[in-house]
Amino acid sequence: MSESGEKIGMCVVGLGRAGMIHARNLAGRVPNVSLTAVSDPVEEARVAAGMELGVSKVFSDYRQALDDASVDAVVIATPTDIHKEIVVEAAARGKHILCEKPMAMNVAECQEMIGAVDRGGVKLQIGFMRRYDRSFVAAKEAVDRGDIGQVVCVKSVTHGPSIPKPWQYDIAKSNGPLAEVNSHDIDTLRWFTGSEFEEVYCIAGNYRCPEARDQFPDFYDNLLLTARFRNGMQGLIDGAAAVRYGYDARVEVLGTRGIVFIGELHGNSMAVCSDTGRMTHQIVSSWRNLFAEAYLAEDVSFVKCILNDEAPRATGLDGMRAVEVVNAGNRSIREKQPVRLG
Repeated sequence: MSESGEKIGMCVVGLGRAGMIHARNLAGRVPNVSLTAVSDPVEEARVAAGMELGVSKVFSDYRQALDDASVDAVVIATPTDIHKEIVVEAAARGKHILCEKPMAMNVAECQEMIGAVDRGGVKLQIGFMRRYDRSFVAAKEAVDRGDIGQVVCVKSVTHGPSIPKPWQYDIAKSNGPLAEVNSHDIDTLRWFTGSEFEEVYCIAGNYRCPEARDQFPDFYDNLLLTARFRNGMQGLIDGAAAVRYGYDARVEVLGTRGIVFIGELHGNSMAVCSDTGRMTHQIVSSWRNLFAEAYLAEDVSFVKCILNDEAPRATGLDGMRAVEVVNAGNRSIREKQPVRLG
C-alpha cells in the first residue's frame, strides 16, 4: 500500500493513446486508487499529461517512478521491446503490474517476466481488455452454457484504421501487426476454444503502406491466419492495419447447434435512409471508443486483484501464449508453410 495506507498509488509508464486511457481512468474513475505519478521520455507528452491529470510527479525515466515510495503499482504502455525490462525491474521493487499487450517480443522474455513476478510476489495482469467487455463476457457465458452446442470454429476480425508508426514497420522491433493489432484476436481464440494453438498457417502482404516497402520489405499490413487447436477446434484471424474506414472488430463463434456474433462496425443502431436509395450508419472510428468501458473495467479489476489478492483474468501465461502464436505466425509468413507449436 501507499504511505497513506488508504489507496493504491499508481503510475502509468508510457503516455501514448493506450497509456492515457488508463491514466484518465485511474485519475478519477477507479475506486481505491491515487494516480501519484506518470512517466514518459517525451517531454511534451509527460508535461501535458501531468497538467491534464493534476499529477505533480512527472518522470522522464520510469526507474524514478519505480524508486518512488508512493507508487505501489504500474501500468506499462510503452513500445513492446522494452516491456520485459520494465516488468522485471518493477517486480524486483515489489510493484504490481498491468502490462499492455503484446506482453513481450518472444517466449523467453515472457518466461523471464513471469519468473520475476513470482519472485517478487506481485500481480501481473496483461491488457487483454476484451475479457472485460460486456458483450464478450456475455458471449463467453452463452458458449459455456452450451447454447450453440460444441464449439467448432472461432473467427476473429480486427481491422485498425491508423497508419502504423514508423517504428512499427520494423518487424524486429514490433513483431508486426500480428502482434500490435491482432494479439487480442489470438487471445480471443484461446479464450473461446478453451484450448491451445497446435498449428498455424499465416499469409500476409503490404497493400496500404507503400512508404515502408523499400526499407522494410518484410512489413505487412494485411494477414490471414488459420489455426488448429489441440482439442480439434478451428480458428481464423483476419487482421489489417491502415484500413482507414474505421475500427472494425467482430467475432463469430460457430458451434454444432448455432452461432454467436460479437461486435459490429456500426457505431450505434441508428441508420439514415433517404430518397437516394442509400442507407448510412455511423461507423466506429477507434478502439478507444469501442472498448472504452472495457478499459475501465480492466483497470477496476486490476485494483481489485491487488486488494483482494486474486489472480487476474488475463495472466502472464495468457500473454506468453499469445506471443508464442505471434512468433509462430511471423515464422509461417517468412517460411510460407504451416508452423506447429509446442
